[in-house]
Amino acid sequence: MSNAPQWTIEQVAAFEHQVTGVTVSEDKRIFVNFPRWTEDTEVSVAELKADGSLRPYPDADWNAWRNARKDELDPAKGWVCVQSIVADGRGSLWVLDPAAPAQAHLVSGGAKLVQIDLASDKVKRSIAFDEDAAPQGSYLNDVRFSNDGKHAFITDSGVVGAILVVDLESGNVARLLDGHPSTQMKKGLDVKADGKELRRPDGRGVEFSADGIALSDDGRWLYWQAIKGDTLYRIATDVLCGKGMGGKDVGGEVEEFGINGVSDGLLIPRGTNKMLLSAVEDDAVKVRDLDEGPGGKPRILVQDARLRWPDTFTQGPDGTIYVTTSHIQDSAFFKPDAPPALPTQLWRLRGEGL
Repeated sequence: MSNAPQWTIEQVAAFEHQVTGVTVSEDKRIFVNFPRWTEDTEVSVAELKADGSLRPYPDADWNAWRNARKDELDPAKGWVCVQSIVADGRGSLWVLDPAAPAQAHLVSGGAKLVQIDLASDKVKRSIAFDEDAAPQGSYLNDVRFSNDGKHAFITDSGVVGAILVVDLESGNVARLLDGHPSTQMKKGLDVKADGKELRRPDGRGVEFSADGIALSDDGRWLYWQAIKGDTLYRIATDVLCGKGMGGKDVGGEVEEFGINGVSDGLLIPRGTNKMLLSAVEDDAVKVRDLDEGPGGKPRILVQDARLRWPDTFTQGPDGTIYVTTSHIQDSAFFKPDAPPALPTQLWRLRGEGL
């Protein structure tokens, strides 16, 4: 396994704003999102066209919300600060909006999970998160969907980490593992970039709780970890959807699943029991064989200086794996003189065999 050929990356697109999420629909349409971490990102959710241009999605109105106009527009009907997008393979694009520009104050009424019908390019439904589900200080980060399409699982990487479970039929939401060690930042751990501890001008480091999330191919297990952390955790999805949605404590059902190292995005490619993880400290994508259990160790799949904070993975219908580079270490959070329009990229991975 250690002699497996190293993969390469190929640039798909370049952007003038900080990208995080990417997803590819079953008919090969590519979508990306740009969180409002700097003032008034022009487009929050977009379809990436073949010529590299961006089409505001689903339309300009949903992309019209601005900090400067926040008293004029309804945050429930516009993208406030979108963090991730996922095409579910069933004809819908789901948009997760934590509604916390600059990862700061949560805009009241803005936190939501929105379903868009890809055939009509129209919003189909919006599930709003109240203060019980997304309290002030939360930052809903990434989402996965159960294999039967009945539930969504969401990480909260905010001040107090948690896992949200959403019943997509009823719209009911359970906030689980709130404050549980598995969803929190690891004390004493400092995230590095370019070989140095990554710190803001005020001395704060990288402060993200539960972030990366992945669903096993058979749908039985949900995996996650904090960015300010190095340990992978998992729990059975039937526990989340059963006891968890029933209001019971599921903390005792969480399993430690070994050490990944500092990582942001996670992905288990279809038909495998391998986990891809973004090794943000190493400008790399690593892969781990989950069949090896908690003792398994990630190995480098591809390492390239252009992988400046590999962020979000997605897999296209043809099996192609994509990853965004969000350049968090180059952003205004850590470099006050960084340009508001921070250049970022979308890449595809090239190689065979994981």
